[in-house]
Amino acid sequence: MRVWILLIMLSSLFREDLHGRVVGISDGDTFTLLTEEHAQVKVRLHGIDAPEKGQEFGQAAKKALSGLIYGHTVVVTGKGKDRYGRTIGMVFVDDRNINEEMLRLGMAWHYLKYDKDPRWDAFERIAREARTGLWSQADPMAPWEWRAARRVARSDLTP
Repeated sequence: MRVWILLIMLSSLFREDLHGRVVGISDGDTFTLLTEEHAQVKVRLHGIDAPEKGQEFGQAAKKALSGLIYGHTVVVTGKGKDRYGRTIGMVFVDDRNINEEMLRLGMAWHYLKYDKDPRWDAFERIAREARTGLWSQADPMAPWEWRAARRVARSDLTP
């Protein structure tokens, strides 16, 4: 019993609900939140991966996220921090789940490495089949593959 209580207490240390206004959009899955306490927090949307800025559809994904949340008051249900110190979270405007909306719009991949929700697979599949957003491309490259290819290209340039 004590172990369960300890686990619940520890998990609550990594969960935080943040409330605030979105004041900046970095890309299709990352933004800056100005909290009610006037702190700026970088937030990365949990469970999705949008095209990178230099990647095809990267700017479209950034614009889509901006249209959904920029200037709005949001609630972020934190799921921890990533290696860059960003808060990973589920993002809501009113009752609208923005992570899911980006999948429905075809502006992101369901990031199965970090999320296993079968509904999110369905959202991505429906967008793919309808050739919505990035799925209108003949052969879209997943952002994690694009980042890996860039790392390999950079390492090939290093003497």
